[in-house]
Amino acid sequence: MAPRQIRVFTENNDFQHAQVLRNNRQKRLRYREFVLEGVRPINLALKHGWKINSFYYSQDRGMSDWATAILHESTAKLHVELQPHLLAKLSAKTEPSELIAVVEMPSDRVERVPITKDLLLVVFDRPGNPGNLGTLIRSCDALGASGLVMTGHAVDLYDPETISASRGSLFALPTIRMPGPNDVVAWLGQIQETIGPLQIIASDEDSERIVWNEDFRQPTVVLLGNEKWGLSAAYKQLATATMQIPMSGSASSLNVAVAGSIILYEIRRQRQGEEHFRRTQ
Repeated sequence: MAPRQIRVFTENNDFQHAQVLRNNRQKRLRYREFVLEGVRPINLALKHGWKINSFYYSQDRGMSDWATAILHESTAKLHVELQPHLLAKLSAKTEPSELIAVVEMPSDRVERVPITKDLLLVVFDRPGNPGNLGTLIRSCDALGASGLVMTGHAVDLYDPETISASRGSLFALPTIRMPGPNDVVAWLGQIQETIGPLQIIASDEDSERIVWNEDFRQPTVVLLGNEKWGLSAAYKQLATATMQIPMSGSASSLNVAVAGSIILYEIRRQRQGEEHFRRTQ
């Protein structure tokens, strides 16, 4: 069925719906939709099968071949043509994007994460900064993680800042939300019934074990804690080992997204072989 097309000249209900999705977390959760803009994020969302419910654009600004093709092939329910000043108000960019999409949130079913013998799962406990969450999603995607799970009272996975920091990797990497450690423990138990024992490691600056001395050539779960409070007690008990990233200088700790990226890089280096990994970069 072809999208329904409307022209909007004022801040009507259709305009306000997209605007509130951009600015209000509770409305995003209620409607299970979020706002997306930019060529790369929209291309990746489409490539990976995310459902776009509507597109907002302005013919008066002129349309590139890319935008024209996207709209021509669109399976969205609604196309909303805005006046240029309305598109500018809806956009989060200094130079408004050609297309702004309203995208449906996928479910948080664990089945979205592929369970294989080379499992590499990241669990992020109560992330407190959307930029850190988005950056870690990007690193997980780049360095071969199977998926990322975020738990507890945390920032919004679909906050515009999270999406921006992920640079589109959110649409490629299975990323799901779970209430807390008990749910993760139950799921990991099911995984172990399928593929056998898991190595569950936690980053801990006080650990006596060094990250590059560990053997990651087995199914691995990496636990990362909240930026301020670290891992909860339940996750610390769940870990089969802790490890640290050695540092020099005056820094007392690393940003959690940086620490997670270093760990993921070491895991990939080990699994692919150092020489092969260098050749493929």
